[in-house]
Amino acid sequence: MTTSVLLSIFEMDGPQTMAAGGLFLFLSVVMVSVFTFVSIAVWTEARRKEREAYYKSEMLRRITEASGDGGRYVIEMMKEEDRIKQAAQRGKDIRMIEGMKIGGLINIAVGLTLALLIYYTSSNKAAWLVGLFPGLIGVAMMVYVYVFAPRSQAM
Repeated sequence: MTTSVLLSIFEMDGPQTMAAGGLFLFLSVVMVSVFTFVSIAVWTEARRKEREAYYKSEMLRRITEASGDGGRYVIEMMKEEDRIKQAAQRGKDIRMIEGMKIGGLINIAVGLTLALLIYYTSSNKAAWLVGLFPGLIGVAMMVYVYVFAPRSQAM
């Protein structure tokens, strides 16, 4: 049944049909496997974060119920944790902005180089406009970084 379906789809006979069918089967199995793995990985990460939040809230509840100083200690601990999270987020934001700057400069350089290469090697002098695609992508990245990107207090 499968062979006749493949023959009608690819309109081939012999080894070409078998090779095409094998490739199709292999790619189908690979795609199903990859998406299954990704969905399980995302699900387990969400469960882990949920468990961490639950255990943290239980710990904080028990500390506040244990003694009078426990409440103050918990509040200080929560404030310190918030400061650590904010510092980590600022670091991520700075790395993202710096990466966008580098990516924009690289795209601008590739666009200019490509435009010059095509201009001097092609008989069609309007073909150099192809270099504008990566160049303008780089310009858009730089405009985002310097104009639209959100600024944090430490930047």
